Amino acid sequence: MNITARKLLFTTLLAILAGPALAERADRDKPVHLEAARVTVDDIKRVHIFEGNVVLTQGTLSIRTAKLVVTQDAEGFQKGVATGGEGGLARFRQKREGKDEYIEGEGERIEYDSRSEKAEFFNRAFVKSGMDEVRGHYIFYDGKTEQYLVTSTPGASPASKEGRVTAIIQPKNAKAAPAAPPSSPAAN
Repeated sequence: MNITARKLLFTTLLAILAGPALAERADRDKPVHLEAARVTVDDIKRVHIFEGNVVLTQGTLSIRTAKLVVTQDAEGFQKGVATGGEGGLARFRQKREGKDEYIEGEGERIEYDSRSEKAEFFNRAFVKSGMDEVRGHYIFYDGKTEQYLVTSTPGASPASKEGRVTAIIQPKNAKAAPAAPPSSPAAN
């Protein structure tokens, strides 16, 4: 792949995945609701562990996972690690700011650091923003620089599905035409 093609692919992936930076801002001021089968709190170490069919909601943000570990530093910044457990996936969904569409993502493990605004999706990683989506073994997103990295499975054959990153990119300048209603056989 030549340098121009690489730049175009990288720019396109950035455009697809820039969605998380545009998440609904009002969600930050909403209360957090958590459900789990078990909760362990260590106030001295500032660690909260939620286990068993965990559901976290805050405004339009929804996280569903088997286990969620949240740590907080002395300045109040949080790190979260969501794991799917036993082959499952951790999933999130959030409305985009000013749009009637959602950002969705999943992976066997999702890590987020509020101080650095970096998110990582590990194993069977998938992010969808509107109608655009990208899938790979690993997805890294830096919210401050709005840069992404998507990789395929290490050591996989480039010819195999696991050895490839896949993306679906919708045209950005074209307005989506409404689907034509199917014609019924009786109308013909």
